[in-house]
Amino acid sequence: MTQILLLLGGLALLIFGGNALLKSSVSISLKLSIPKIIVGMTVVSFATSLPELVVSLKAALAGNPDLALGNVVGSNAANIGLVLGVTLLFGSMEVTSSFYRIDWPVMMVATLMLLGFLYFDGVLSRVEGGVFVFVMIAFLWWLLKMKSGPAVVDELPSDDEILSMPITLFYLVAGGVGLWLGSEWLVESAVSIAEDLGVSDRVIGITVVSIGTSIPELAASIIAVIKKEKAISLGNLIGSNIFNIMSVLGITAIVSPITVIDQGFITNDLFFMTFISFVLFPLVFAPSKMKLTWKEGLVLLSIYGAFVYKVIL
Repeated sequence: MTQILLLLGGLALLIFGGNALLKSSVSISLKLSIPKIIVGMTVVSFATSLPELVVSLKAALAGNPDLALGNVVGSNAANIGLVLGVTLLFGSMEVTSSFYRIDWPVMMVATLMLLGFLYFDGVLSRVEGGVFVFVMIAFLWWLLKMKSGPAVVDELPSDDEILSMPITLFYLVAGGVGLWLGSEWLVESAVSIAEDLGVSDRVIGITVVSIGTSIPELAASIIAVIKKEKAISLGNLIGSNIFNIMSVLGITAIVSPITVIDQGFITNDLFFMTFISFVLFPLVFAPSKMKLTWKEGLVLLSIYGAFVYKVIL
């Protein structure tokens, strides 16, 4: 019971920490008059991916590489299958041409690179982590150079406000502490529960941890659709997946190389993430061209539900 409470407390702290850090980051950026598209592609994307980064780093350094990998792969699958699927039940989503010109191709390149790195030797080395980080930096540089390029991460709502310096600093410190303490509780409790139940780190990472770190995106997406804001788009979720693979796993591997322990991770989980990423392409064009509705949402939820069911069994 204590471990379950720690798990829930860790998830709550991660959500609080991520949101607090996001508020402080946006406020600082607005104070410096940095264009929103640049803020979105850099500061906001990093802040919203910090829960995954902190959890993956903590898990890898604690000797639980399957938990670190499962967190990212599970989060990416949840972003498309769960977050996008549920969001579409609340309203349809228009898809821009950047989907097939930039967002989806880059996400597939990142996904296939991860699949290739792990498939041959089951290890994500420091060199391969460095390649991920380099490609991510090059991609961000290219987008910034484009000036008018699409924001591939969460766009900033038009009603964002500049906070006072004391409040900004409070959110900054509170967010950092929340992420650190939340990751400690989450990883330790998840590993403990897995050991008690005889469940592998891979299963815990793919389900509880990954879904937990995707809760902020899910809540924000639903609220945005209900309020009819333009703060959510397919490109935003795809951009989050790109950042998770390139930056989160890249930085984690540089700090501590990741070795796959449970081979089911590669043959099942990684291939599923690749599959659900690929299936987005035909869904965008059929039956409604460049538009996703509740029907596509049900398809994504069904695919994701079948995957989680298979992982648990």
